[in-house]
Amino acid sequence: MADASLDIEEILKDAHLPALLTALVHMTGDAGWLRSEWTPVYNPLSRGDTGIPDEEQARIRKLAAEAIRAHLDGKPLAMPGPDVATLRRQMDFVAGAPIPEQYVDFLLDELTLNGRSSKDPQFEQPALKAAARKLKVLVVGAGMSGLLTGIRLTQAGVPFEIVDKNADVGGTWFENTYPGCRVDNSNHMYSYSFEPNHFWPQHFSPQPVLLEYFRGIAAKYDLKKHIRFETLVETLAWDEGRSVWRATLKGKDGKTEVVEATAVVTAVGQLNRPRYPEIDGLGSFEGPAFHSAEWRHDVDLKGKRVGVIGTGASAYQFVPEIAPDVASLTVFQRSPPWGLPVPHYHEDVPEGMKWTLEHVPYFDKWYRFWLFWMTTEGFLPMVKSDPNWNGGPDAVGPENAMLREMATQSLQAQIADRPDLAGKVIPQYPIGGKRSVLDNGVWLAALKRPNVSLVTDKTVRITPKGVVTADGTEHEFDVLIYGTGFQASNFLSFLKIKGRGGQDLHESWGGDARAYLGMTHPGFPNLFTIYGPNTNIVVNGSIIFFSECSVRYIVGCLKLLAETGAVALEPKQAVYDDFNRRVDEANAGWAWGAPNVSSWYKNSFGRVSQNWPFGLIDYWKATLAPNPDDFVLARAPEPVSQASS
Repeated sequence: MADASLDIEEILKDAHLPALLTALVHMTGDAGWLRSEWTPVYNPLSRGDTGIPDEEQARIRKLAAEAIRAHLDGKPLAMPGPDVATLRRQMDFVAGAPIPEQYVDFLLDELTLNGRSSKDPQFEQPALKAAARKLKVLVVGAGMSGLLTGIRLTQAGVPFEIVDKNADVGGTWFENTYPGCRVDNSNHMYSYSFEPNHFWPQHFSPQPVLLEYFRGIAAKYDLKKHIRFETLVETLAWDEGRSVWRATLKGKDGKTEVVEATAVVTAVGQLNRPRYPEIDGLGSFEGPAFHSAEWRHDVDLKGKRVGVIGTGASAYQFVPEIAPDVASLTVFQRSPPWGLPVPHYHEDVPEGMKWTLEHVPYFDKWYRFWLFWMTTEGFLPMVKSDPNWNGGPDAVGPENAMLREMATQSLQAQIADRPDLAGKVIPQYPIGGKRSVLDNGVWLAALKRPNVSLVTDKTVRITPKGVVTADGTEHEFDVLIYGTGFQASNFLSFLKIKGRGGQDLHESWGGDARAYLGMTHPGFPNLFTIYGPNTNIVVNGSIIFFSECSVRYIVGCLKLLAETGAVALEPKQAVYDDFNRRVDEANAGWAWGAPNVSSWYKNSFGRVSQNWPFGLIDYWKATLAPNPDDFVLARAPEPVSQASS
């Protein structure tokens, strides 16, 4: 029963109107909510403003409030599962543009109209359940992907254990506690699809809120009973005779133990090992010096002279936070980041929006789809290279140039009173060539403070007193902070892995990590990597989406073992080689693959080892289920019978 005191019409002022209208089709069975004159008109950097006149919006909210009140009073949904034609109309409407046919199956799955998703493990048959119980999986990492793996393995009935070096769950959200740390993907997408949070306090929530979300997930699914905390996996070795992985674990007390598992899933991410710059004198600074990922909360910055090396995503967040408190702040920049205008980056989610997400059926799913399209697939053409482009090296095509112009205008408007900064803060490389950050004005406001200096001369040496730049100046500090990113290309560098025949994974890579679909490796049976080589995303979406697809595929591989009676699987070399060839060819066609752009997306060989070069829909399709023809399946050896004498 609806609360009579609720002013639903007023509440809906905070709702995303196109998602609301699309959800009302489910509620009323009337596709007339999708009027052509109400179709939203977005711009590439839109936060959801639709272009519908205010008086028309008020009329829509009045009609919508009546329908919602009827639903809350007990009227059942008229169209919980629309026909395909209506679904197509809904997709096109909420996105404000025609959506390709290939997204229909994807969206049907994401909406879970029949209550099931392809990501739900399908282990119903008694024989399959029995076979699943005989498996044992070791999961390395209790962050977002590790917890997800644990949930799906629980649902599949597969025994597992999770090992994590930290004292609690959360991964990057447990480790990174620097001031201003927050997610840079909207929380209504940066959350498990099956565990939405309708009460995120902000659109892009800070680290403590994210950590609390993942702690809550671990508690809801009772995962901690499966986790060994403060434990390192030192080595993994494949035992060919018994078809098991032997893992050497080292506990907090320094003692080691060997455990065995049918399969190993690494869920450790790419951005978890701090990278320090290759610079003379590193380590010689006499004062406190630390990386942003290892923030020293015992060091009081108030009134101190602080130097920051690096202007990546972390520095972009913590510099504005510490700038008001320090005596002076000097930021050393190698190249500026592209800031994409997102005015609501630090804004609270309005209460009316939270209410609508919680109480209007399907509104949350359509809002998530809108975010998916506008910030992922719909954004991709903006960073696609045009082979016929001749407009200069600072863009890779006409749409990329248009996006560049919009972002440049936003930056120029912020520094109109400081023209001296223009040559320092407007990048000369294409948008998408490096990781972009979300800009709501606080970064440039910090750089404009009288106690803040931006230095673009090359840093050549660290001294006991500070930093020496190429012009010979020694900048003296009390505290030095490194915002220099992570060892992204050194996949699994902390772990020694020996596969079939004793081959070493890192030696087989030769410093150039590759994997089939980012997950499997020839010669390393039953080894799966989540967020592995070429599964990073640049401008298009949430890594949680990728992890959900990866875990679905990995559980599918375990199901394949259980169904076939095979004891091991690994990708065929030809399949692996062909996949990586296609990945390399495709990566060359994007801004991040441009030869004149250097970034952490590329490894020491200049190859893009990080990024997925296709659409998210392509990864979704590729990971629906493993193709048995892609793999070598090994059977258990037949027991040798002893002839009676």
